[in-house]
Amino acid sequence: MNASFLRLGWRTLWRDVRAGELRLLIVAVTLAVGALTAVGFFADRLQGGLQRDARQLLGGDAVISSDNPTPQSFIDRARALGLQTASTLGFPTMGRAADAQGSASKLVALKAVGAGYPLRGSLSVATQPDAPGHNTRDIPAPGEVWVDASLLDALNLKMGDALLLGDATLHISRIIVIEPDRGAGFMSFAPRVMLNQADLAATRLIQPASRVSYRFAVAGSDRQVKAFVQWATLQAKNPDDATMRGVRVESLESGRPAMQQTLDRAQKFLNLVALLAALLSAVAVALTARGFAASHLDDCAMLRVLGQSQRTIAWSYTFEFALVGLFASAAGVLLGYVVHYGFVLLLAGLIEVALPTAGGWPVGLGLGMGLTLMLAFGLPPVLQLAQVPPLRVIRRDVGNLKPTSLAVLALGVMGFAALLLAASSDLTLGLIAVGGFAAAVAVFAALSWLAVKLLRRGVNEATAPRWLVLATRQISARPAYAVVQVSALAVGLLALVLLVLLRTDLISGWRQATPPDAPNRFVINVMPEQSASFQQALHAAGVQKFDWYPMIRGRLVAINGKSVTPDDYPDDRARRLVDREFNLSHSAVQPPYNQIVAGRWTPEQKGAISVEEGIAKTLNLALGDVLRFDVGGAQIDAKISSLRKVDWGSMRANFFAMYPVSTMPDVPTTYMGAFRAPDTRGFDNNLVRAFPNITSVDMTSTIAQVQRVLDQVIRAVEFLFGFTLAAGLVVLFAAIGATREERAREFAIMRAVGAQASLLRQVQRAELVGVGLLAGFLASVVAMGVGWALARYVFGFEWAPSLWVPIIGAIAGAVLALGAGWWGLREVLRRPVMETLRRAAQ
Repeated sequence: MNASFLRLGWRTLWRDVRAGELRLLIVAVTLAVGALTAVGFFADRLQGGLQRDARQLLGGDAVISSDNPTPQSFIDRARALGLQTASTLGFPTMGRAADAQGSASKLVALKAVGAGYPLRGSLSVATQPDAPGHNTRDIPAPGEVWVDASLLDALNLKMGDALLLGDATLHISRIIVIEPDRGAGFMSFAPRVMLNQADLAATRLIQPASRVSYRFAVAGSDRQVKAFVQWATLQAKNPDDATMRGVRVESLESGRPAMQQTLDRAQKFLNLVALLAALLSAVAVALTARGFAASHLDDCAMLRVLGQSQRTIAWSYTFEFALVGLFASAAGVLLGYVVHYGFVLLLAGLIEVALPTAGGWPVGLGLGMGLTLMLAFGLPPVLQLAQVPPLRVIRRDVGNLKPTSLAVLALGVMGFAALLLAASSDLTLGLIAVGGFAAAVAVFAALSWLAVKLLRRGVNEATAPRWLVLATRQISARPAYAVVQVSALAVGLLALVLLVLLRTDLISGWRQATPPDAPNRFVINVMPEQSASFQQALHAAGVQKFDWYPMIRGRLVAINGKSVTPDDYPDDRARRLVDREFNLSHSAVQPPYNQIVAGRWTPEQKGAISVEEGIAKTLNLALGDVLRFDVGGAQIDAKISSLRKVDWGSMRANFFAMYPVSTMPDVPTTYMGAFRAPDTRGFDNNLVRAFPNITSVDMTSTIAQVQRVLDQVIRAVEFLFGFTLAAGLVVLFAAIGATREERAREFAIMRAVGAQASLLRQVQRAELVGVGLLAGFLASVVAMGVGWALARYVFGFEWAPSLWVPIIGAIAGAVLALGAGWWGLREVLRRPVMETLRRAAQ
């Protein structure tokens, strides 16, 4: 017999497929590739859509954003380069209904546009609130405004009614359906009011102290735009030109959609679930391949007797596994492509644009991942079949499998880990997931070996029940198998427990970052003499809990006695922070939603200031630095005494910097409040009438939007949860089935000497329950640690796991191990006595 390895590999493949011996391998690889490519296809299409539509999100190919009117030099340069241009400006103000319509008022985001707007993208408007929108290249005519539909409900207005803006009365003529360059700033949550720039002067809303955002958009060829951006960037950084203060250049790279941050976090959740599926599949492939190799020892010994060389046998199995890996990987890629449409549907509310066709990299990643799984984890034990001696035909005690070479295993693990890190799209997430599982395997192996050693000593054979004594002897008689089984079960349970925590506690922690009962009103510009009466008005309306802080406007002018300017920082955010005024506050009581991460908050400490850790990092600040703020012409020095971690998504009143004192009588102060408004009809209008100078921001729709986003993301995570759950069950079955034949031989011997089937069932159940309890407990403890690291360093919220998790995990592990053992080992106890004796004698 001298068949080629291709012919031999094809024959063995066909035989093993018909016998069902490759079923678990194919399922494990398909699940891993399907989970990873589903996320990959979705991420690829999403990224392609963002890049395609970035110009629309900017409103042009590049935008000059500034706090003052756009310098004339930028306008002249754009015209000289032949670029199309369009100017807009925006600011928050109060819109009012006429007295005949009830004179209600509402904070609005005013936007004045000129000819040519928008340069990129399309503005969609409708003639009625419920009518479909249609694209237009027009802008509001003089004397008219276009508004969001929500403003009509808020002010009890209808189409054609008058809207009062400052000293001007304008008529509502269109409903804004889509505004391509709306952005994602704080004021974007207020209803939009768009008017013609020709009407702006009549409103008299812009005063010397007004805070207005000016945007100058340009569009043209890539060469023209690139030349303009390069020139504008240099001009904006000119330290000698005072007109450049607050000027920022926004190009294609800086355009980001309104929900990008949320989508990033959603993608991290999905990547985590996909990584868990891939890690579990690797364990399942390794266990199943070892069982596959053990069942083919005799076949390979016969091939050696018939003259086949080790080289031919090795290459035949390599060919077989390569074909199986390619088939399973292709099936996984197809499955992932189908499943990713589920993500598109589940997250449809977050993605307002039609996504382009996916690229080819998820296909390459899926095929590479599947082949790596098969060749790195499945092939090493199978290659040992080529070394089976022909003598095994007559001596069954020779040629058994040996532990896989550490060099081969390490090479496979490193390649697999590299692919997982690439697929994670987040280095921290990948390191925690992959590193956590690698460390968990080592911990599981060490602790399970120690538990096996202690088990024999802990059971008193003189007094313990016979089934417990036999189960203990079986486990301690083959410690290597026990360690492998406990470790494999623990790894599978680790992923399952982590998924349960992800679905419940971790996602609940994310929800609590922006809870549904968070404050939905922010009120600013409350004067000091109005503070008591305003709080009394809140109490009278039934608002008992609210955040109330003084607000001070100050500009950072010096650090440690050295003057600072925007030019001292290369980072754009740092330059903008130094160039603007800070919202400062003071309170002797530490804000309850702020965590001190460095230093101490000491009430009534004079000359001290507490700084948010993010801004401290941006401005290179540290404990002990002395900051000088210019507050209304007064210079105030304070030393940084603490750094705070602030959750900006909590919908609470938060500040970059706070003085830990109860009073600061020598600085100009207004007050701000955050509270949940009652459902009383007319509450907002009555509050604005009583205090006409205040600015009230309604965040109800924002909170609802955030909660809707969370619900969609959770559904997407649950959608992918099925992959990892299936992979975990495959690991459980593979771990239980890895010792099936050894158990069969042991039970055959015990039955031969008179053991009853009922006793053997008790022994089997005791062993499975013990292994499951230990594996579940170890998995739960490690899952709590990995979950805490993911919550803190990847998803960015606090999470405190329940102490009941290890106990519940141990019980769940015992139940799952018992169930998987009953299913996988039921045939062992059902074999006839003669058959078990015959197999045991072989």
